[in-house]
Amino acid sequence: MSQFFYIHPENPQARLINQAVEILRKGGVIVYPTDSGYALGCMLGDKHAMDRIIAIRKLPEGHNFTLVCRDLSELSNYATVSNIAYRLIKNNTPGRYTFILTATKELPRRLMTSKRKTIGLRVPDNQIALDLLTVLGEPILSCSLMLPGEEHLTQSNPEEIREHLEHKVDLIIHGGYLGQEPTTVVDLTEDTPVILREGSGSTEPFI
Repeated sequence: MSQFFYIHPENPQARLINQAVEILRKGGVIVYPTDSGYALGCMLGDKHAMDRIIAIRKLPEGHNFTLVCRDLSELSNYATVSNIAYRLIKNNTPGRYTFILTATKELPRRLMTSKRKTIGLRVPDNQIALDLLTVLGEPILSCSLMLPGEEHLTQSNPEEIREHLEHKVDLIIHGGYLGQEPTTVVDLTEDTPVILREGSGSTEPFI
């Protein structure tokens, strides 16, 4: 049975944020709010927790995971970023975007997508998520919470999430009722941005 925290979306309770981070550090899988619906998350280095997320989502082999970061200071640890890409990211974060970048050797090989050795990174515009990331001190390995059969909509209702997943995750954070449209995915591995998925973030800055 998972724990269920009601956390204020604008003024998150520090005590509950700290407890959520401890659950992550102990190998837990959590459901937490972002600016584009709810997400599943775990520690970057925890393969067992990552496998649990894969089982929950029934993901195919090679599915793209995302590193959710608190700010741009963490980007260079995990991805190679050109000056052009950095300016685009800086001007559009925090926000509803996932940026595909070339991964550095610091990233575990199992997280790199395909032969291109890329990784998705994002900085969400959600106070609960940012507080979790600040206390944790490193990115959360994440993917959007889409249930099997609903692959185009992120889950937005924490009460319904509880009905489906309370025996499969360690913590569900209720941070309000959110939108269902996933992030816009932008490939910045080359000089010209490529929109891979049009979602809740405007594509205008990248055209």
